[in-house]
Amino acid sequence: MNTSDLVTAAVLFGPGTLALIPHLASQRASRADSARVNAVLDLSAHERAQSEQETDTPVPPGGGEPLPHPAPVVHLAPVERLAPVVDLAARRAA
Repeated sequence: MNTSDLVTAAVLFGPGTLALIPHLASQRASRADSARVNAVLDLSAHERAQSEQETDTPVPPGGGEPLPHPAPVVHLAPVERLAPVVDLAARRAA
């Protein structure tokens, strides 16, 4: 290898090598953050599973079959509460 090859290699690979150092440091910090996030998500999932087990099916006092889940209530808006329709063509003509 001669000097021009070494200079060319330094010019081509030098900036990439220098940029690799902060990139690897950020990847290490990212893994630590991911581990913390996963720990919090695991704890949340565990707490949610426990609360679902406690309130999954209501059981009447004294045992027996669980009570059925009530049907969801659907509220429909009365016609009087709807917004009035504006005729844009007539409004532009005025």
